[in-house]
Amino acid sequence: MHTVRNKKRLIARVRRVRGQVEAVERALVEERGCEEVIRAISAARGAINALAAEVLCDHVTEHVAAPRLAKGARVEAATELVLTIRQFIG
Repeated sequence: MHTVRNKKRLIARVRRVRGQVEAVERALVEERGCEEVIRAISAARGAINALAAEVLCDHVTEHVAAPRLAKGARVEAATELVLTIRQFIG
């Protein structure tokens, strides 16, 4: 599975997300201004979106677009991907 194969890279991204969320907490604890808090929130959102994009792109490459997949498996994977994207977008 691609998440296992890319485990180190994905964990590094998760750690960046954690760091960004901790920056939001620090900004609030230190009573920084709204603008700085919003910037920290934006950075955290960007980090989580980058993580999600990496996992989704790897999923497409491995489970939807891989030449080794039979048509039925490809259709099933595409359907699953659409549901996953809808969940992510909300």
